[in-house]
Amino acid sequence: MQQIFNFLIRNKNSILFLILLAVSIFLTIQNHAFQKSRFISSANFVTGGIYSWSNNINTYLHLDEYNERLLEENNKLRNIISNINDSISVEKQLDSTSFEGDYLFRTARVINNNFAKIDNYLTLNRGENSGIQQEYGVITSQGIVGIVDRVNNEYSRVISILNSRSRINAQLSQTNHFGSLVWDGKDPNIVQLIDVPRQAPLKKGDTIITGGRSLIFPKGLPIGSIEDFKLDQTQSYYTINIKLFNDMTNIGYVYVIENINRDAVEALEEPSNGQ
Repeated sequence: MQQIFNFLIRNKNSILFLILLAVSIFLTIQNHAFQKSRFISSANFVTGGIYSWSNNINTYLHLDEYNERLLEENNKLRNIISNINDSISVEKQLDSTSFEGDYLFRTARVINNNFAKIDNYLTLNRGENSGIQQEYGVITSQGIVGIVDRVNNEYSRVISILNSRSRINAQLSQTNHFGSLVWDGKDPNIVQLIDVPRQAPLKKGDTIITGGRSLIFPKGLPIGSIEDFKLDQTQSYYTINIKLFNDMTNIGYVYVIENINRDAVEALEEPSNGQ
């Protein structure tokens, strides 16, 4: 202990200088928007690099599983192509995965994935340089993952569906009854569909899909199946527990969805002057 005190006394000037330097840098960043934005951008770049390095190791350990998923996707595509060649309607083959509107899909790799908190996020190895923007949807071949909420040149952050801020329009696959997809923060395999009217015909095992009532996700993307359900206190709406098709604890590669017609639709829906 005496040696520590002696060290501090001998180097008190240097230690004081470093403390004052750190305080001055902190105050500069906090009180100047430009320096603050540059610092955040640099911090995101460094953090993204660390995530990318650690994820490379994790990806290598799960190559067999990722390859199996790719084989399943290729098999589905081959079946669709075969059915087209046999003059069978494409719409019937795609069924709930045929999308209304024009969407562009980009691939990305997840380099960080949280699922144990109340507000969880994912980090992707693609950013503005790859055409990724805020409010783009993120999915896998198994189901939806979340929505992009922050982007820099090289990386992007995604609000996971396992996040208290997440609210996504979803509906029953057999009817047009819809509600809001939320998460209660308990089980990463179970999310909740709320505000579904009691008139909706529910059955355990029924599929839940995206409702298409937003400009982020196309209608018909798979989400999960009904685990159980109950009426709320007013006896007017159901709260439905949904078992996700995606294993949100093991997300490797994703598709980022861009709605090509988004700007045109938003411009049309904006109230005109004087109204």
